[in-house]
Amino acid sequence: MTTADRFRAAVENGDRAALEDLFTDDIRFYSPVKFTPFEGKPMVMGLFGVLLRTFEGFRYLGHFDGAAETSSDGAMAPSVVLPFRATVNGKEIHGIDLLQFDEADRIREFTVMVRPQSAVRALGEAVHAGLVADGLVTAPDTGQPAGTPA
Repeated sequence: MTTADRFRAAVENGDRAALEDLFTDDIRFYSPVKFTPFEGKPMVMGLFGVLLRTFEGFRYLGHFDGAAETSSDGAMAPSVVLPFRATVNGKEIHGIDLLQFDEADRIREFTVMVRPQSAVRALGEAVHAGLVADGLVTAPDTGQPAGTPA
């Protein structure tokens, strides 16, 4: 079973312990609602805890193998694209997960792309509220509700 297969199974089963074994310690997670990546295994694992609670009816629809340039060094890395569908706060989301692997076949970079824009907004608000609730980020002092993404 490949790392991508194990990742897919862990997400579909909500198995955080299995996910943790698949990530590098310095993993970077690129979110569709945040300009800078989430960095490091502790933060990404906390984020996955929120994501697994937030998505309703999450399901992967396919699997595409390839290679992609990594943002860290410009080298090509083995990669997998996993298209998915889910619902967040009543909004249907269509998206892809792009997983990029290191030499040991562990996930080094993780990029999520989501559409439509209304779903991106709903996802951002729900995830930010979960991160604040779990103490992983603080609510910005912007005069906006705590669930509004920074």
